[in-house]
Order: sequence, then C-alpha cells, then structure tokens
Amino acid sequence: MSRATTKQDLIEAASTQFEKLWKIIDSMTEEEQIAPFRFSEDFLSKQKEVHWRRDKNLRDVLVHLYEWHQLLLNWVKSNQAGVSKPFIPEPYNWKTYQQMNVGFWEKHQNTLYLQSQIMLKESHTEVMALIETFSGDELFSKKIFSWTGTSTLGSYCVSATASHYDWAMKKIKQHIKTQKE
Repeated sequence: MSRATTKQDLIEAASTQFEKLWKIIDSMTEEEQIAPFRFSEDFLSKQKEVHWRRDKNLRDVLVHLYEWHQLLLNWVKSNQAGVSKPFIPEPYNWKTYQQMNVGFWEKHQNTLYLQSQIMLKESHTEVMALIETFSGDELFSKKIFSWTGTSTLGSYCVSATASHYDWAMKKIKQHIKTQKE
C-alpha cells in the first residue's frame, strides 16, 4: 500500500490497516494474545530495530500504538490552542525518541491486556475524528501550519496510524509464527 497523500487516502488507509490489525488479533487464541513474545536469539540478532527486544507481548504493542496516538492528539490540540509544542515532547527529540518509547513501555507494565485493547480502540477513534476536522489541503500541503515544520500534518497522521499499524502487524505475525513453531 502506498503512503497516503490525500485526506481520503489517509482515512481509507488508517481505517483499513486498523481493521486488518484487529482481524489478526481476533484470529488469535486468548492464549496467543496474552503469551509473551518468544523471538529466537537468532531472529533477534538479525533485527536492527530495538523494538524487537523492547516489546515483550501484545499489550506492549497496543499501548505503543496508543501512546503514539496520544502524541499526535496532544501535539495538534496544543498547537491549535496556540501553545507551541514539538511532536516529540521534551526532553526527547527525533534522535532520542527510542528512549521515549522505552518510557511508554515502562509506564504501561501494569496496564492489563484488555485495557490496552480498549485504550487503543478509543484513541484510534479520536485520531480519526481529529483527521476529519481538517481539509485535504490542511493535511497535505506544506507550510499550512508553522508547527509542522517542513512536513505536512497528514504525514504525521499517516505515521501515527496506517504506518504504525503496519509495524504492529509485522510484529504480531512474527509472534504468531513463533507460537506455531
């Protein structure tokens, strides 16, 4: 699927990928849903991204998606209200955001799996409602909002939705594969 460049494409991609994510999750047994990830050391040694070791179960993946929704929602709402905030909150930046992700992971170690499902479904609905409030030009034309810098608002929305859902599905599919081995 190509990266969305229009409002309609964004809405369709985010909705479709979210539905696919839940189809995968719903196809899993309860045991698979709550089982810890058991990626082999051989597999992990070939992965460059730190998230393969950070996330230990499906709950960790769902709360990660939830927290990135919160980043988007808070960033847009603050800047619309005239409170200038970067997308990645201080003290983090685009070079250190992996540490922020670890903080999200730590924050949710006592979040129940079922609660993570509810949180993610609610935040997805909030993000989709937020997207609806913007025109196609506001989402995908550069320099509409000073606070989006050299990117478009839509690119942040794609990253927090469809692209992140793709990431989650790859990880969950690897978990399912590992469970069957």
